[in-house]
Amino acid sequence: MRLKGKVAIVTGAGQGIGAATALKFAREGAIVAVCDLNHDAVFGVVSACRDAGVAADGFSIDVSDRDAVDDMVAKVLAKHHRIDVLVNNAGITRDARLQKMTLKQFDDVIDVNLRGVFHVAQAVVDTMIEQRAGVILNASSVVGIYGNYGQTNYAAAKFGVIGFTKTWSRELGPKGIRVNAIAPGFIDTPILSTIPEDVMAKMREQVPLRRLGTPEEIANIYAFLASDEASYINGAVIEASGGMTL
Repeated sequence: MRLKGKVAIVTGAGQGIGAATALKFAREGAIVAVCDLNHDAVFGVVSACRDAGVAADGFSIDVSDRDAVDDMVAKVLAKHHRIDVLVNNAGITRDARLQKMTLKQFDDVIDVNLRGVFHVAQAVVDTMIEQRAGVILNASSVVGIYGNYGQTNYAAAKFGVIGFTKTWSRELGPKGIRVNAIAPGFIDTPILSTIPEDVMAKMREQVPLRRLGTPEEIANIYAFLASDEASYINGAVIEASGGMTL
């Protein structure tokens, strides 16, 4: 159990990669704070984590709401007295071409995918500094490295997350805190549920492995990066795309 006894916060943990990560951490022995906007989904994941034999708590929060984030972190600290790992996974899409994108579509994605990452990291960092130990893991995307048609807002936010990761790894590394990011490619999550099958087939053809990734495959990387096995990995952006960008 690579994460036994560690206290982890996972945002966007109601479904997809976040839910798989929360459950993976629980199976590795971590105490998990499951955070998501969807109340019912949160407590479904909490129940699954508890079934794995660990303590888990649920928080229905919007990461763009700083007061809600601060309240969640305070409750985790009051109960467990430390925070060892943060997985900044919460994210949304509001796709449109530049000419058609509304200010609301732009702002909504930046508020959750970029500002939300800042909120939660800043809320936990003082505790990690006091501990002289901690791990912050940020969800970027291959879109944040290479861009993508119709995703001005999403690409900007995910590129910004890489900037956060590089900057924080420099600032916090001397204080015993590692900061890394994962840049997934096409992952089979509910976010793809509205995409037509012919488009999905084209997506699979772009990947040398000829398939989409699974949430569990990304969760496995998060678990490794959160563990002491990754103790010399800091400031990295790990692409997990099945080779689609080769």
